Amino acid sequence: MNFKNTSKYKMLTLSIIFDAIGLITFVDILWAPISAYLLTKMYKGQTGKIAGTISFIEEIVPGLDIIPTFTITWFYVYVIKSKTEETIIEIEH
Repeated sequence: MNFKNTSKYKMLTLSIIFDAIGLITFVDILWAPISAYLLTKMYKGQTGKIAGTISFIEEIVPGLDIIPTFTITWFYVYVIKSKTEETIIEIEH
């Protein structure tokens, strides 16, 4: 799967859909590795690896299904991280 040229709003839509799939309790054992894989493909680098690990644990542990890992990751990447990158000030010597 290639999410490279996917708009941020389409990524949000996919995130919400994938989180909804994760709420279906009887698919958790199958969904855990799939969700981890999808997160690593949707969000490259360290962010995707960490989110994928968290998603796997969240889906495999009973009762944690309600955590919207995909949507939280989207919010981190497109809201929190982008604001952090905008506030970096370069100082020249």
